[in-house]
Amino acid sequence: MKIFEGKSPEERNKIIAAIVLGVLAVLALTYTFSGMFFPSRKTNVTVNVSPTPTPAIRNASQNPNLPSQQDMDFAYTTTPVVYNPGNFNAPDAGRNIFAFVEAGKPTPYSPTPTPPLPPQTPTPTPPPPDIFLAYATPQSVYAGSKGFPLQISGDRFTPDSLILFNGSQLPTTYISPQSLSTQIADGLIVFPGTRNITVITPDGKFSNMITLNVQEPPKPQFKYIGMIARKLSNNDMAYFEEPGKETPFGARLNDVVLTRFRLRSISAEEVIFEDTTLGFRHKLPLTRPTAGQTASSIGSPNPRGGGNFPITTQPPIGIQQPTNPCVPGIPCDLQRYNPTPRPTPPDSDLDVDDDEDGNEKKP
Repeated sequence: MKIFEGKSPEERNKIIAAIVLGVLAVLALTYTFSGMFFPSRKTNVTVNVSPTPTPAIRNASQNPNLPSQQDMDFAYTTTPVVYNPGNFNAPDAGRNIFAFVEAGKPTPYSPTPTPPLPPQTPTPTPPPPDIFLAYATPQSVYAGSKGFPLQISGDRFTPDSLILFNGSQLPTTYISPQSLSTQIADGLIVFPGTRNITVITPDGKFSNMITLNVQEPPKPQFKYIGMIARKLSNNDMAYFEEPGKETPFGARLNDVVLTRFRLRSISAEEVIFEDTTLGFRHKLPLTRPTAGQTASSIGSPNPRGGGNFPITTQPPIGIQQPTNPCVPGIPCDLQRYNPTPRPTPPDSDLDVDDDEDGNEKKP
């Protein structure tokens, strides 16, 4: 064929593709317009229509049941309401009875912030003591006692360790690394209270602190209310009143009262007791009731018999006022001893002696 003469392979391929496409187009047009020029044969169908149509009978399985009320309620309560305002067929929000706005959660309480405090410098922990004190022997004494040796027990003592007793440095005896001793003067324990004990060294080492308890010594818990003085002061009687008891009791010199206090001295102003256990001496001044008051509801014994006299500062009614003033604790009508002055004997060459009644004795 001369159509391909002088053509390149690419041009030949293009000419072949154009011929193929043209053939296909002719075939498509022929198929399309073939029905118009060559019509097909028609078939006539006869339909018989009955005057009364017979209803079709369905099986029971083909007839669906209507939903019950329970099913409808369940579907109503469980079917979610879908509302998409962006759709073109969505109802207005104001006319939808199911449209509502949920209340938001309340805003949590937020207090007014306070300005931060400036940073505080932490308190440094004190270093542990270099010397350890365990206890002191004795651990308690009575105020007013005599001086006594004090021994300190602990650990890490050195020969140059010094004992501080309530801040006062005392001469210290080194016994061992676990023991020290010193002498406590009586002037350091005059008053009751607590005394602090520490141990230091000249190079700056120190110990923890222990205490020594200085206790108040026991004292007589009764009152001195009066006395009866004898002629030669060899049988004086002192009377005392104990709290909670109505009857006074008496004691003579060297008697032990309440199994502890020995009566050492009796006078019109005071009495002195000595503690038989500790050796302390205690002074009890005379308790002087005011004028007209009774020192005790129970009287002192009547030395002349016939009952008790009330201890008052005034004599009982009907009894003559004595010449001597009343002494608290002594009956005012008690006859006092008033010695009669002896007459001076005439000078004589003979030696004359007097008996006890003042009569002269001749040799």
